[in-house]
Amino acid sequence: MDVLDDSIVPEHARAVKRDAREFATEHIMPNAQEHFESGSYPHEVLEAGQDAGLVAQDIPEEWGGRGFDLPQLLALTEEFYRADAGIALTLQLASFGCEITYEYGTDEQCEEYIRPVAAGEQLSGLAVSEPDTGSDLAGMETRAEKDGDEYVLNGEKYWIGNGVEADWVTIYARTGDDETNRYGNHSMFIVPTDTEGYEAEHIPEKMAMRASKQAHVTLEECRIPEENLIGTEGAGFWMLAEFFNHGRVIVAGHSLGIAAAAIEETWAFTHDREEFGRAISEFQAVQHGLADMLIDFESARALSWRACKKVAAGENAGYWAALAKTNATETAVDVTEQGMQFHGGRSVLNDRRIARTYRDARIPVIYEGANEIQRNLIYGQAP
Repeated sequence: MDVLDDSIVPEHARAVKRDAREFATEHIMPNAQEHFESGSYPHEVLEAGQDAGLVAQDIPEEWGGRGFDLPQLLALTEEFYRADAGIALTLQLASFGCEITYEYGTDEQCEEYIRPVAAGEQLSGLAVSEPDTGSDLAGMETRAEKDGDEYVLNGEKYWIGNGVEADWVTIYARTGDDETNRYGNHSMFIVPTDTEGYEAEHIPEKMAMRASKQAHVTLEECRIPEENLIGTEGAGFWMLAEFFNHGRVIVAGHSLGIAAAAIEETWAFTHDREEFGRAISEFQAVQHGLADMLIDFESARALSWRACKKVAAGENAGYWAALAKTNATETAVDVTEQGMQFHGGRSVLNDRRIARTYRDARIPVIYEGANEIQRNLIYGQAP
């Protein structure tokens, strides 16, 4: 069974989808269980992805990338996450945050920081969340103080992908305290991870997406030159808002891939497993459950691709991105839970793909803005 057909995918994105599927089949699927069990970083798969031109290729051609647009990224994402969410997240985090620099930064910043990521020579990261603050972008407390021709950063960041592995990280920090302009108090900075005062350690074991590494970052009198400010001071919130509109469509793709894997696994299991002398797929209750999984999945996929088109065109992007992210991530939770039920006792075994998808499905509901926040955005931006 193949529920990720390309009929819904724009013509220009289908070649990328085919390449992503071939790569995922050859490199991600065979290594998924090993990295899930060990919680190890999949260096060899990342290097293969870089060699294949499927990592960090949203970067524009002028800076060494292939300039993948949003539909191409969504098509790739579905395939990678269908194969394994943990490894897929590692591959996509390799260039996390780069978009902010190549959209708002200077040519000098792009030459120094973006080009090496596109070439597979460096890894980037994005540091927004903090130990006590996740969804409230205007409430982040990590601070950047101007001191002559430098900025001095102090604070903590949490859940930072590639916080340890990255060569540089884009950091969101407070630069003002204007209570009348709550959304104008933060800025974005490029911080090389070898800067004195930057310290990072891996967050302890996670229950899901274990091949991807997140970090707790501490900034203590961390000095960077003023030219590492991205864009203008005070514009950080609005940069992130636009960045997350695109990112939430991609997160919908995370969940579509996870849900597709659960459906494929459950379909095969229920047609092969026998109870009371016949395949369990012959029982009407099972058939109805499988039908519901397909209904939910196809509905979420249709909405996600519609949202992709709207966001790419800049048509009420925040509304459509929140719709897609909320619907697809919650669909993945429901679909994987039904898959677990049909697998019976075998569902709880660590070596079962359905168990991995069940764990992984819980994560996208939370990141890129918890779904409770997405509902606020949907209501507030409804046309």
